[in-house]
Amino acid sequence: MNRGQVAAETQALLKDIRDAQVNGDKDLLKAWTQSNSAVSGITAYDLEAPSKKLYPVITPLRNEIPRVSGKGGIQAAWRAVTGINTNGTSPSVSQGQRGAVIPTSTADYTAAYKGFGLEDSVTFEADYAGENFEDVKALAVHGLLQAMMIAEEKVILGGNATYAMGNTPTPTLTSANTGGSLVGNIGYGVGCVALAFDGYMLAALSTGIVQTITRTNADGTTDTINGGTARPSSQANVTTSVSSNVSTVSASVTAVAGAMAYAWFWGANSGNLTLGAITTINSVLITATATGNASATGGNFQALTALDKSTNSLEYDGLLTFASQSSLGATQVTQATGTPGTGTTLTGDGAGGIVEIDAALKAFWDNYRLSPSTLWVNSQEMTNIGKKILAGNTTSAQRFVFNAEQGMVGGGIMVRTYLNKYAMNGATVLNIRLHPNMPPGTMLFQTDTLPYPLSNVTNILQLRMRRDYYQIEWPLRTRKYEYGVYCDGVLQNYFPPSQGIITNIANG
Repeated sequence: MNRGQVAAETQALLKDIRDAQVNGDKDLLKAWTQSNSAVSGITAYDLEAPSKKLYPVITPLRNEIPRVSGKGGIQAAWRAVTGINTNGTSPSVSQGQRGAVIPTSTADYTAAYKGFGLEDSVTFEADYAGENFEDVKALAVHGLLQAMMIAEEKVILGGNATYAMGNTPTPTLTSANTGGSLVGNIGYGVGCVALAFDGYMLAALSTGIVQTITRTNADGTTDTINGGTARPSSQANVTTSVSSNVSTVSASVTAVAGAMAYAWFWGANSGNLTLGAITTINSVLITATATGNASATGGNFQALTALDKSTNSLEYDGLLTFASQSSLGATQVTQATGTPGTGTTLTGDGAGGIVEIDAALKAFWDNYRLSPSTLWVNSQEMTNIGKKILAGNTTSAQRFVFNAEQGMVGGGIMVRTYLNKYAMNGATVLNIRLHPNMPPGTMLFQTDTLPYPLSNVTNILQLRMRRDYYQIEWPLRTRKYEYGVYCDGVLQNYFPPSQGIITNIANG
């Protein structure tokens, strides 16, 4: 096209525009404007790739406990010499005679391997749609691996394959005629269910407690899994003492070993009890009508199955389970019931220490000559430990120095370590660490090394794996890619007395 032709066409176009102005031709006069929607109009979509992964993957126990290879079989097995000269025979001898024969105690231990796995899938269409943005199949497998790590961390901490908590004790009730809104001069019934780690993690007022889970697996099979609940208590009854609607009921049960929390049910006329509170201490102050979901099976006390559902045979025992069993020699401190609904907090000793922590550390030394290395806590206890240590009195021996720089002082304090004075070669440092899954009201002691010569124990705790993490891409059976991430192993605990626990701690 030559210049003359371009000029002629330009002139013709300008004439058309002038004619449109005269004749009101709206279509030709339309301007290009920015669309008000990011996904319509002739606009680019400024989508950043890849997607952002905004979820925590915090697995300190899984990361730090050594993982070793198993050697086949269905369980890890080991033998131990647990004591020498166990009756304290005197070494004294008569002239020319031989010494006494000492008794030696031994024990055999086993820990059954357990399999763990999670699955995900990607449809063909999802794979197509993700092109030029993100590899959806790789994302699915990556997410599965991280989900497995998070799930394994929870089992390492609170798994319970063998320790049945048994019956929840019958609540002890008292009524007061002030401070609440319960109807006066009528009967109230109260029931309680002690919750293990899994039970606490699953329970909610909106859905109730979970006694069993029926899970449908990727291959269409089902598993029925216990939800971590003790056998429900018997119902206790009390009559409020005045006719006006200002009554309260205080309820408590004897603390249950292995319980991380307690679910409380109550109702007027003692016949239909609804879930009203989940506490991490062994008591509750009832001031008003229960607000849980009474229509959910786990929200209605009368609908609960009267069986112990605290163990899960598909997982292995975790650290909280080891520490909760007195028969294994673990050090245990249980806070007193105290005032129902208030409980008993940690106790500062006025000299920069915590009475309950010192009592546990003393027991470790007196009984086993051990010095724990780590104290795992919830954020609640992390806060309270700091407050108790700082809340000295006029006779306190400690002094805190705050350094101001350039006229500025930073607020806040975090207690990261605790001085353990019960150790062979002088005081040692106990690290205080947050754990994302530790229930409030519970603290766990962990020991890294045994001070026993020639113990043949390199790792007190280790994950013995018949097979560590592996990925399966299943054969196609529909138009979607199916993946699984699995592992198979067990947590070996060579010396359960190296763990300890403080439970039933009230907030404050």
